[in-house]
Amino acid sequence: MRLRFWGTRGSVPAPGPGTTRYGGNTSCVEVVTDDPSRAVVLDAGSGIRVLGDALPANLVRVDVLLTHLHMDHIIGLGFFAPLFRPDVEVHVWGPSSTTQSLGLRLSRYLSPPLFPVRVRDLPNLELHDLGFDRFELPGLSVQADLVTHPGPTVGYRLDDGHVTVAYLPDHEPALGTNHFPDRPEWTSGYALAASADVLIHDAQYAASEYPGHVGWGHSSIEHALEFAALARVGTLVPFHHDPAHDDDTLDAIYAATARELPFDLVPAREGETLDVVRRARLSA
Repeated sequence: MRLRFWGTRGSVPAPGPGTTRYGGNTSCVEVVTDDPSRAVVLDAGSGIRVLGDALPANLVRVDVLLTHLHMDHIIGLGFFAPLFRPDVEVHVWGPSSTTQSLGLRLSRYLSPPLFPVRVRDLPNLELHDLGFDRFELPGLSVQADLVTHPGPTVGYRLDDGHVTVAYLPDHEPALGTNHFPDRPEWTSGYALAASADVLIHDAQYAASEYPGHVGWGHSSIEHALEFAALARVGTLVPFHHDPAHDDDTLDAIYAATARELPFDLVPAREGETLDVVRRARLSA
């Protein structure tokens, strides 16, 4: 399994001067398996538009796994080229709600006056309201579970039979504290991340910024490090970079974490690919 990063930012797209090394698009990660005719995508931020244009002509199916429906995670969905190809099955998975279906909630964005095309007019789209049982995609077993973030929000754990990846891009397990519970199973997201070969995790704030954003649903880099150590992961990929942080600011934030860690630390950078098998072997 490989992970290709098409968008690594949070909140709003932040292209422009000073963002070339980490990128400016919002959350979108491609899970690359051995079958090029199928694609699995984590979230549909602005980066999914670029991904859609890069997918192969022989594509037959795409599964898009949404963690939640905040705008920075769905803003690129209407510009995702496979949605308009009648020869491609597009499956969109997202957290269930007690009030409205996934289709009704998505249609609040994918409909006039916000968008010219309605969900019902897309040629080969199937929507799936997630429960919390394990489900199967071609070549992958997926577990979803609720995590701490405003509104119905899930994280994902993906297993291809060889390696596991946990994806928790918007997550505040500390929620106003500077520590986690003594029993790790009481910590939000722990079951998804435990012993994962790669953990992609929210690290939006510098430690000094977090106290002013308690309850916003995001972690500081220090919280991400603590959570990764608690979960005993092989590699931590800090993700969901604050759009106000340019490349130099992010370099300084990660330089401040320079110490011996029980895992590899690889901050997410748009355009880069992470070989999960290779990283898992190194960590082992």
